[in-house]
Amino acid sequence: MRLIRIAPGEYYHVCNRGLGKQVIFHENRDYLRFLFLILYFQSTEVFQNIGRLIEDFVQHRVLNIAQDVIQKRTVELVAFCIMPNHFHLLLKEVEEGGISAYMQRILNAYGKYYNTKHERSGHVFQGPYRAVHIESDVQLMHASAYIHRNPVEIIKLKGRYEQYLWSSYDDIVGDNRWGDLIQPDILLGEFKDKAQYQEFVRTSPAKLYKEEIKLLNV
Repeated sequence: MRLIRIAPGEYYHVCNRGLGKQVIFHENRDYLRFLFLILYFQSTEVFQNIGRLIEDFVQHRVLNIAQDVIQKRTVELVAFCIMPNHFHLLLKEVEEGGISAYMQRILNAYGKYYNTKHERSGHVFQGPYRAVHIESDVQLMHASAYIHRNPVEIIKLKGRYEQYLWSSYDDIVGDNRWGDLIQPDILLGEFKDKAQYQEFVRTSPAKLYKEEIKLLNV
């Protein structure tokens, strides 16, 4: 499944897409469900009555269980963008096997939800997730810019990707909706302030590295 070894303390650009590039996020509740999974599955905590938790999440966003997740997490979510037929995550491996377990739980949980909702069976995602090791601060910055600029071609946004709800961009440069459930300090630490990071994303060509193009292929 992997061409790289995922190691604690390292950062990775992770993504996957719908089978055959099909749309897998059709409406707000689909996006919200996947968002709940990437935020709250950062620990190995097993949630009872996950359907009810997600209903509460739809209404209140940050839940009482957030602190337990933060204290026990095996991965850290740095940045994300959820697009209609694929997603991008910027992750730090905290504990050995953390990203592997995290992604397996997310893909299985969303796959079951999607198939039940649409009365279908089979794969929802195009194979296993793909991961690229971030090898430098420069690569980390450009990966984050690429992730946050993903919505720029959505016509209704007219390039105003800061208005896109299903990205961590505005949580980083504006008001953070998720508190410590996301950990963008590694990005902001490279800049004088949030405005400088905002300008970096705006002006960045945000091209993928060759190994990212080969592995992520989105």
